[in-house]
Amino acid sequence: MKKSLFGIVMALALNTAILADTPNTLSEHEKAAGWQLLFDGKTTDGWRSYGKPELSAEWHVEDGTLTFTPGKAGDIITEGTFTSFELSIDWKISVGGNSGIFFHVVEGPSYAYMTGPEYQLLDNAGRDEPPLEQAAALFALYAPSRDVSHAADSWNTSKLVVIGEQVEHWLNGVKVVEYDMSSDNFKARVAASKFSPTGRNAAVMKDFAKARSGHIALQDHGDKIAFRNIKIKPLP
Repeated sequence: MKKSLFGIVMALALNTAILADTPNTLSEHEKAAGWQLLFDGKTTDGWRSYGKPELSAEWHVEDGTLTFTPGKAGDIITEGTFTSFELSIDWKISVGGNSGIFFHVVEGPSYAYMTGPEYQLLDNAGRDEPPLEQAAALFALYAPSRDVSHAADSWNTSKLVVIGEQVEHWLNGVKVVEYDMSSDNFKARVAASKFSPTGRNAAVMKDFAKARSGHIALQDHGDKIAFRNIKIKPLP
């Protein structure tokens, strides 16, 4: 990992990013540091359903949160695309709930997970899932170093840092996963998983984790989940 570069990013975040007190807003320090809101707490502007021009009704604003109510809505994506960035997002999931955040999503395939790696969101206590599928994992590929998730119906804060092919997953202030998408280790894990470009799912997974720029996506996995304070800082 390029720890020196990550160290610079983390130091800047700690020294200059004084968080706004009001949800879904940016402090003057955050604005000066280059942060952008992806959700204003009032509208769903900037989001649409994957593969569609509009947003499904199951994704809506509820008490200042971007909330998914179970239905046949599908995943949603940002209107914009991002390459290197730091994403911060609060989430609160229902008991036994499962969801995810995808990055570098490219439209075309049937589902967002066919191109975008997934930062897993889960009620760990309410679901008996293996480590590779627990909260903050790179789903099915890298397990979190430890469980720092909060209980169902409580707020968690996730941070996803992507600098080129170097990626970090943070949860509630703790870095729990890091990987290099160009590394032999990453490629070997993909090859041994359901995302393998040469396995039984080769026809649909040939573009998985190949893009180095794309949409951010939030997953419809059939369980209620709410998001707030969705903000992103594009990085060089």
